[in-house]
Amino acid sequence: MYPMRPFAIGLTAALAVAVLVPSAVISAQKEQKGKPAIDAKAREAGMKEAPAIMQASGASCTVSDARYIGEDKKAGAKYFEVACNEGMGFALVAKKDTAPQVYSCLESSQPGPDGKVGGLACILPGNANPGAGLDAYVKKGGASCEIENTRAIGTGAKNSYFEVACKGGAGYVVQTTAPMNIGGEVAVNSCLLYEEGGNVSCKLTNRQTQLQIVDTLNTAAAAAGTKCAIKDKRYVLSTKADNYFEVACEDGKGYMYQQTSATGAFNRAIPCAQAGFVGGGCTMTDAVAAQTEQAGFYSKLAGKAGFTCDVEKYGLLPTNDPKKEIVELKCKGSDVGGIAVFTATDGKVFDCLTAEMNGFRCSFTKKDTQYARLTKDLIGFNKASCQVSDARIIGSTDTEGFIEVACSDGLPGWVLGYPIGVAKPAAKEFLSCTQAKGIGGGCKLPTNKPKA
Repeated sequence: MYPMRPFAIGLTAALAVAVLVPSAVISAQKEQKGKPAIDAKAREAGMKEAPAIMQASGASCTVSDARYIGEDKKAGAKYFEVACNEGMGFALVAKKDTAPQVYSCLESSQPGPDGKVGGLACILPGNANPGAGLDAYVKKGGASCEIENTRAIGTGAKNSYFEVACKGGAGYVVQTTAPMNIGGEVAVNSCLLYEEGGNVSCKLTNRQTQLQIVDTLNTAAAAAGTKCAIKDKRYVLSTKADNYFEVACEDGKGYMYQQTSATGAFNRAIPCAQAGFVGGGCTMTDAVAAQTEQAGFYSKLAGKAGFTCDVEKYGLLPTNDPKKEIVELKCKGSDVGGIAVFTATDGKVFDCLTAEMNGFRCSFTKKDTQYARLTKDLIGFNKASCQVSDARIIGSTDTEGFIEVACSDGLPGWVLGYPIGVAKPAAKEFLSCTQAKGIGGGCKLPTNKPKA
């Protein structure tokens, strides 16, 4: 599992838009109650020219309103504001023979260091709440957020970055194309991924506030049967689908809480003894002691299932059935391993030889350590001369799986059939490669291929 990590990027600073618009252009605008006026002629001129400029820019905008801000004849630049049906409005700088410069209203209306906004600040009624224009981007990025506050972070050569703060304390960094286009790539990452104070980081929420989501997850975990009086908590990592948080409990136990990023919902609580696959595992509790205790627990469960194994190492396998726990087991001092399927009432352990034909594959146990078992099974069919040197699964039906074996003497090998769903199956069928040519394409190991 690989975390999504922020990376260093060169961003322009928040726009000093007062510098972009010459003072002569600003002073030429009439004001009403301290704000530039929106007169009919400005709107008429804006609607006449801005839609074509907007279309040429590549930004996502069907112009619903526009105004002409002014012109710098010396620089050959015209300035416009547009409101868009898509939600986010823009400020435009148009020059002949040059691609239009496009700034979202969040950028152009953002106050400068002196607390004042510049000459490209958006004032059209349709742009009264520019932050709402990020809602479509947040949803496309797969995050669940009722937006409470927004700000522009900056723009690089290819991307623009914004921060959104959500009701409930969560926060995200929204990465869009530059200029913004809802049809382009959008990434929405938790603020927790970014180091505080970095060139891309969150300022509308703090880390302590962002971690309040863990308390909500803890309530959901308790409802699902995992109770933890939280002593400490931390953010661990995010994938495209999930976020992970570690909690340490007052009773000494610990868990990884898995949260579905698209909905913000609690997914499951993973005991620290089983959470080694998440970012290196738990760090706030004694994970080694927990893993040792869990290994002993799996040893007992495997024994009850008829599979004697002093578990040295284990690993959880994914399952869509919350009532099942699927675990690979490595047995101490033994070449034998297995895949265990445990429920609340019983369990079944498939040895690594036959696990694959039942839909599982061992990674702790080497394939060649299973050859002795296959050689022994061949003896049962009076083929003691074949010492197995290679093997592979070639196919299965609903009731039977088939293993092709090669012999160390280079003579043609065989195919053994085993029942599906049986924990410790004995071979029930014995076939030559000629007889098995209709099973999964037949024998393919080098010594079993027909000689020319």
